[in-house]
Amino acid sequence: MSATTSKEASTRTINVRVPANVYEQLEALAKSTARTKSFVTVEALSSYLETHSWQIKEIEAGMADADNGDFASETEVAAVFAKYGA
Repeated sequence: MSATTSKEASTRTINVRVPANVYEQLEALAKSTARTKSFVTVEALSSYLETHSWQIKEIEAGMADADNGDFASETEVAAVFAKYGA
């Protein structure tokens, strides 16, 4: 019996339909890097999620600020516009 790491034990399976050209690119990259399609897919998805997660966090923080009435004053807004020549 082989031991599994906690990372392997906590994985989940998903099924995703992708356009044929995306699948072909995935196969080619996996083959050229001697990795599995699953490995390449997880790496790509992880990178995408990490790169784009900040947007959700910033939107939620902005909404919380707005809910608390924390808005920039007219002077603060004017200063930012002046700084960037808008």
